[in-house]
This record gives sequence, C-alpha cells and structure tokens, in this order.
Amino acid sequence: MVGTLAACGSSSDDAGDSGAGGSKTVTLVSHDSWAASKDVVAAFEKESGYKVRVLEDGDAGQAVNKAILTKDNPQGDVFFGVDNTLLSRALDNGLFQPYEAKGSDQVRPEYRTDQDKHRVTPVDTGDICVNYDKAYFDQHGLTPPKSFDDLVKPEYKDLLVTENAGSSSPGLGFLLGTAAQYGDGGTSRSSEADSGGGWEGYWKKLKANGVKVVDSWEQAYNEEFSGSAGGKKAKGDRPLVVSYASSPPVEVVYADPQPDTAPTGVADGTCFRQVEYAGLLGNAKNPEGGKALLDFLLSKSFQEDMPLNMFVYPVREGAQVPEVFSKFGPQAKDPQTLDPAKIADNRDQWVKSWTSLVLK
Repeated sequence: MVGTLAACGSSSDDAGDSGAGGSKTVTLVSHDSWAASKDVVAAFEKESGYKVRVLEDGDAGQAVNKAILTKDNPQGDVFFGVDNTLLSRALDNGLFQPYEAKGSDQVRPEYRTDQDKHRVTPVDTGDICVNYDKAYFDQHGLTPPKSFDDLVKPEYKDLLVTENAGSSSPGLGFLLGTAAQYGDGGTSRSSEADSGGGWEGYWKKLKANGVKVVDSWEQAYNEEFSGSAGGKKAKGDRPLVVSYASSPPVEVVYADPQPDTAPTGVADGTCFRQVEYAGLLGNAKNPEGGKALLDFLLSKSFQEDMPLNMFVYPVREGAQVPEVFSKFGPQAKDPQTLDPAKIADNRDQWVKSWTSLVLK
C-alpha cells in the first residue's frame, strides 16, 4: 500500500535480462514498496517461462504520474501500486488495457471495481492511519491520540509528521480521511474539531498545532518518526506519523530479538481504507507476459506471501494471514471511506486547496 508498506526496504527480484527483447522478460513497474519472496517469484518464473524484472519508481503518487507521462512508450508491461485515491486519474488517462485476471472471481466483493471493463485488478488492501511511539507517550505521561479530533488538541502540538498529499499516497489518503470525517464545508460526520469549516477548517487547526509535512512516506516513517527502527537511528523527534495500521508488525518482525509487544500503536479513529490495484499497461511490449504476471498477483501463493513482505492484507478469499501479522496489525474496525466517484470529482481541487492552505 499503500502506498503499501515495506519498511525494511524492497526485496525486488530483478531476475530478468533487460535485453531479452520482451518475449522472455516481463517488467513490473511499481512504487518503492514492492517486495516479494524470491522463492515465490522463482516458482512463477519456472512455471510461466518469463523472467520478472522490477522497476521501482518512487512513491506511489510519483510512480502513477510518471506512468501517465510515459504511457505511449511505457517503462514496462504491468503497473502495480495505483490505489483507490488515484485510480480515476489512471483510468481517465487511459493508462491500462482491459484484462480479466485469472482468480478475479476469488476477490472479495468489497474490493472489486471497474467490473464492466476490467482495466485493473485488485491486489491488496490496508489502512492509512496515524501511528504513535508508545515509549514517548509513556515517558511523558500522555495518553496517545485516538481520533482526528485529538490531533488538534494542545497536548499534541508539534508531534505529528505527515506526507505531502500532492506526491504521496499515504499523505493523500490522510487528507481524504479528513474529508470523509469533516466534509467539504462541515457536511459530514459531526465532530468537536469541526466548527463549520469542513476539512479545510480542520487542517487550519492541524497546521496551527504544528503538523510537519515531508515529501514521502519513507522520509516520514524512517527519518522523522521516533518510534520506528529507522527513525531511532535518524534521531527522529516526531512521535506521531501518518503510516499504516499494518506498520506495528514491521517493528516486531524485523527486530532482533523480537519483542512480545509492538513498540508502536495505531490511532484507530484516524484510518482511511486503501485498496491497491495492478493493470496491464496500454502499450505493453509483452502483453502476454503481463497477463501471466497479473494472474500471478492474484494467485494464492502470492497473496499469502504479501503480508510479511509488503505488510498489506490479501484481497483473495481464503488467503491465510500469518499470526504475527494479524496479531500486531489488525485491520481497522471502522475506517473512513469515500466513494470513488467523489474522490474523482474532488481530489485534484482538494489537493490544490490543501497545498495552498498547508504548504504556503
């Protein structure tokens, strides 16, 4: 997600030979959080006869924008990592050609989209949420925030770091979460923090309360956030960060020794549901290889491999999730959501208004 989370770096399997002419190599273009087990990818390569080449292209927002700019001569065959916050931009720009991947009938109904044209295939889901550094709040005798409303309270001044909504999918998801919560002028869920100004009124208060904005999730989570392993090394001083509900398992799985409890927690009342998709690029040089790769992304082996590699949840019915993942990174019980049509109609203007309000 994401968009996705692979906090300890990518494990891309660049097994392909870029000079193979496309017939034996299939190229996946993705954001920087792509990760998969080498043995799972190797099994696909052996079965299909294609070598997988992975091209990572920055944060999800940057990667989608670049894919649109290069759509006439794409960098690869399949694009993975466009999520529900940016999906309409990709579809409106004709980024993908239709293909109904094998296993599409196994995708949980709530994650299916574009069912009449099959331009994209749902691959994973996760929740964008504020994470907190448990040690910081224990040491300062503070109760961690639980909701959007809490984040604008004086006791949390200068504690939150988020990503740029114009360039980062988690940053955009967080903005959309506030739009779902407060509405476009106070028309949505009532809230203490909303005095009639909708999400813009909320962000004015958040800005006044010292929110810090950085370009990417990588910078926010692994440099600025005091609760992550990377943030500790970088001497990050922000104990609140916009990340994912599935971030805490990362801090457990990659710790040595593994702790009994996660050092980070999730503010459940700040979550926005994200779904990530993949699609066959419109001018793919190896469309048959791309179709095989899309089938693979929905296979049970890949779906069950994702949780401990990209730290996201599978969308396939019956795909099992490892206990360590579900224990420390349960899905949000009541995440914010927005209708895709509402996102499509308002996203660009909301980002423009947000940029003017928060960054200038």
